[in-house]
Amino acid sequence: MLDLNKISQLLPGIGEHLREEAAAAKKRMERAEALFLQARQRQDELVELQEKWLDRIWFSAATPVEPLDTRVLLKAPPKAHTVIATDGSQIAPNQHEIAYCYLINIGRVALHYNQNRQPLLDSIPEVVYRPEDLYVSRQWGIRTEEWMGYRRAVSEAQELAGLALEVRPKRRKTPVLAMVDGSLIYWFLESLPNEAIDRILSPILEAWDRMRLAGVPLMGYLSASRSSEALNFLRFQACPFDEPNCSTHCSYNPTEDVEGLPKRAPCQVIDPLRDAVFWGGHLQPGQRGCWWKSSIPILQRYGDRHWVYFCYVHVGTEIARIDVPAWVIDDPKQLDTALSLMLGQVHKGYGYPVTLAEAHNQAVVRGGDRHRFFSLLERQMIEAGLKNVGTSYKEARKRHSIA
Repeated sequence: MLDLNKISQLLPGIGEHLREEAAAAKKRMERAEALFLQARQRQDELVELQEKWLDRIWFSAATPVEPLDTRVLLKAPPKAHTVIATDGSQIAPNQHEIAYCYLINIGRVALHYNQNRQPLLDSIPEVVYRPEDLYVSRQWGIRTEEWMGYRRAVSEAQELAGLALEVRPKRRKTPVLAMVDGSLIYWFLESLPNEAIDRILSPILEAWDRMRLAGVPLMGYLSASRSSEALNFLRFQACPFDEPNCSTHCSYNPTEDVEGLPKRAPCQVIDPLRDAVFWGGHLQPGQRGCWWKSSIPILQRYGDRHWVYFCYVHVGTEIARIDVPAWVIDDPKQLDTALSLMLGQVHKGYGYPVTLAEAHNQAVVRGGDRHRFFSLLERQMIEAGLKNVGTSYKEARKRHSIA
């Protein structure tokens, strides 16, 4: 049980820390503004430096593909359109339950506007119980619980592609947008063995190709993004050396920093400022900033067609990061329409895309759902003639306190 009286004694220290952090954040923002003004004057030169020294740079910095000071007001969405989304949830495997298995539940939503079509709101469950499926990841040293999350990402993409083919108009050219909650860049794959990466990434990219061929643009929506990949581009401007060669200049000679904090390179003068915070001072509601080409290493496996680009949009309630694959960027008309549909979804959802919120609600597995799932499983096992069906003594004891 949480002791609120003890917690209240800790809060004054947190408040003092936050006041100090607010003062430091203001200084970081001032430095970032100065670097931004300087980088804007020599953007092409900095991009050339980035490309030339890419293999000697120790940080991930996105590359701007438009002028840094780009500000574009998004258009209103067309009256007739469709927005689809998927999201996933799961019941993790537990050795103390009646059976060692896990469940993945994918919520699907399709909302049609001004088309006289019924919305789709449902979920697709999948139960994984066969040993060859449960333990396939053990060969790469990946826990079953971790692999379950990766399989969920695959299922979300595959269901979204299937939904795109299902709802797209056969004759009318009504725009359709496919949305996912979060980034299109799967950072978690970077630490996995090659074979495991192929097992996860290949079916995801195949699903993206199905949407591309169907003419349905794909978009990732990141609320409260903590990325600093765009601001890292300003580190080339902050670098005091003629050549941004991290391995030569900064490997053994970091600058002294505030006592108690890690030492930093000279170009880290604005860390840990986030992209969304910085662009909050540059964008008006309804505007987007410039497009950036991400440089996250895992994108090398995506290929040029699916390489991820992103921008920041002031959606009215926050600065959201928007991810799209290269094949969406390559079609400016489709891209503009997709952005307008996204902004319309945020307004309809009072600050967050309504389609994503509904997909989450369809997918989420609550406590009662979990109990009913294992009750159904227990009944099935008994009907199959199995004996001694039940939870472990530890799990039973935890469910019924004697205190």
